[in-house]
Amino acid sequence: MIGERLQRARKAAGLSMDALARQAGVSATMISKYEKDRSMPNSGVLMALAKALGVRSEYFFRPVKVSLEGVEYRKRSSAPASLLKRIEADVLDQAERWQMLADLWPNFPLPDFRLPEFLPDRIGTLDEIEDVADRVRDAWNLGRNPIPDLIDELEGRGILVILTEVDDLAKFDGLQATVAGKPFIVVSSHWPGDRQRFTLAHELGHLILNERLDASVDEEKACDRFASSFLLPACSLRQQLGEHRRNLEVRELLLLKHEYGLSMGACLYRAGDLGIISASRRGQLFKLFSQKGWRKHEPGEPYPQEESHLFAQMVYRALGEGIIGESKAAELLKKPLMTFHRERKLAS
Repeated sequence: MIGERLQRARKAAGLSMDALARQAGVSATMISKYEKDRSMPNSGVLMALAKALGVRSEYFFRPVKVSLEGVEYRKRSSAPASLLKRIEADVLDQAERWQMLADLWPNFPLPDFRLPEFLPDRIGTLDEIEDVADRVRDAWNLGRNPIPDLIDELEGRGILVILTEVDDLAKFDGLQATVAGKPFIVVSSHWPGDRQRFTLAHELGHLILNERLDASVDEEKACDRFASSFLLPACSLRQQLGEHRRNLEVRELLLLKHEYGLSMGACLYRAGDLGIISASRRGQLFKLFSQKGWRKHEPGEPYPQEESHLFAQMVYRALGEGIIGESKAAELLKKPLMTFHRERKLAS
């Protein structure tokens, strides 16, 4: 029966029963019956529901069902439950398609996530996290240079990234969960790149620091420190700004942002953490940020958004290897078959 999938797709689309009923040409009462599996829509209604919800009709009959385990939301206290349901429904759909694709391969060619070796067993202060971030970079052969594509780096290490299209995310900061043993990190496709990257690195911090922090260390602050340390290593920032400064020019922070993909505010905060500028001068600069409105919208061009191409690449790889056909590939990518055929052939 299709009830659970219909309800999930409706919530992911942010539609009420009444709104979906109007678009599908049925009553809200019938939508309720469909979702409770008390009635089954005919083929015409099913096609109308699929069109209204932006899914293919095959979605309602998928044999694969996944659950999110160990869900950790980074949300504001005022985030409404309806928003979280929309995010979860969107994530479940994408995770389900990942699992469908993985199940089709005899041996799915993606690595499992493994913690780097030689991490400390216990971490007692925020300053110790600097060394942890450096150790992760060393284990992953990243050096101390900027990381140009953080999503690609994480996915290459077995951490899958989902970009949710849910756009009302002012009260949501990220989500981490496990599906079929693989860690997923969820960020918004609508965020600027520096916010995406900080959230990705923050969630990586939760994976790395899990069960290593002393009770006296706040986990969220520790993951913030890991994120900034991982994206902008201490030695790199000192090389850029010097060991000690009486003041910083705001344009220096803008240039750092576009080199390392870390917001101006985070760069300023980091300069204070490392003792490059005094706490009082950092506070004065943050007052300037508040006066200018830069806390919410930083000046200059936004840092470019990151994208994930891995899922599409794996679909086309499966197609090229003869593991799936065009119809299944189009279903996995949520595209009409004719549209997928044209895109496959690079037709305009």
